[in-house]
Amino acid sequence: MSIDTPAVPSTRHHSAITVLLVFLKLGISSFGGPIAHIGYFRREFVERRRWLDERTFSDLVGMCQFLPGPASSQVGFSIGLLKAGWRGGLAAWLGFTLPSVLLMLAFAAAAPDLGSRTGDGVVHGLKLVAVAVVAQAVWDMARKLCPDRRRAGIALLAILMLAGLATPFAQVLVIIVGALLGLCFCAAITATSHEPQPETVAEWRGSRKVSGAALALYLGLLAGLPVLGTAGGQGLRLFDAFYQSGALVFGGGHVVLPLLQQRTVAPGWVSPAAFLAGYGAAQAVPGPLFTFAAYLGWVSHAGPGHGSGAAIAVIGIFLPGLLLVVAALPWWQAMRERPRMVAALAGVNAAVVGLLAFALYSPVWTSAVRSPSDFAIAACGFVALVKWKAPPLAVVLFCTIAGIAANMLLT
Repeated sequence: MSIDTPAVPSTRHHSAITVLLVFLKLGISSFGGPIAHIGYFRREFVERRRWLDERTFSDLVGMCQFLPGPASSQVGFSIGLLKAGWRGGLAAWLGFTLPSVLLMLAFAAAAPDLGSRTGDGVVHGLKLVAVAVVAQAVWDMARKLCPDRRRAGIALLAILMLAGLATPFAQVLVIIVGALLGLCFCAAITATSHEPQPETVAEWRGSRKVSGAALALYLGLLAGLPVLGTAGGQGLRLFDAFYQSGALVFGGGHVVLPLLQQRTVAPGWVSPAAFLAGYGAAQAVPGPLFTFAAYLGWVSHAGPGHGSGAAIAVIGIFLPGLLLVVAALPWWQAMRERPRMVAALAGVNAAVVGLLAFALYSPVWTSAVRSPSDFAIAACGFVALVKWKAPPLAVVLFCTIAGIAANMLLT
């Protein structure tokens, strides 16, 4: 029984290497958190490389926003699966995750001073990069995913809901409401209204048996690890702590921090000061914030510590989200061609635009723009991305240098 993708123009091994190299570049240059990562992915895979069309990309974003786990890493893993099967999925995850993991381990080992004025300026500049990247994503996706009054209304309703709901499940509720409104008001939208996928994109042919096995493994570990952890060693308890954190968080990124604090600081595995220092470092590195787990696994008093502890923590926190993608993707692809599902996904995509727009304000804008000079820096980055088509890395360098200068002027 084959679970790989059908043949693509290049060999499978070469395709996986290509995926790895592309995601390594993104892993090095994608600053700003999960919402900004989606902007980087869209620019790379929809606009520049044309691996995906707008519809496929936005559908993947909607699916991963609905699932527990690190949304941007799940989107990247899904793109790898669509491009080059299992090898491509693993290559995408490894390429996007490894740079951040290595940087967090370097911080854990050497404990560099991120409290200096220069360090604060670097972090501040990277936050301004996120403003420009997320603003570009909102601008482009709103034009393509909300082209009529109905879908624009769904996006606005999503913003209103997020502003009024104080629950960690707000994003999931917004996605559900978007799907329901899409069923009611977007029935005229058909699959033929979307551009076809490029020939270089292959469908993920993972069987539904594999999907069921992935879901069973996800649930089995979720229920079984706490029981096994009581009789197992510290390494198993460490893996359980990070698996439970990754399996039960919606929205990813900063939402996982309270769970990690509860499972590492509360039992005395990591000191409060060390936890906060690692969190500060996680803000300054590219890639997924879930790689904060690598730092915690290194410094934790539970488990083997150092490199082995970091590996246990990283695998533990990412595994549940990746298992859910494997479980969901075959069903998602089969359903997205049905007329009613197309209508529901149109509503979901409009709601995702609302999610991005709200995230542009909070936490991206509120944590980054502190002065008129900050606004000017972010505006320059936005224009450079949208109108001048500047490479993201160039925008990162400009905003970082400008952020250091602006931070020194303020202090």
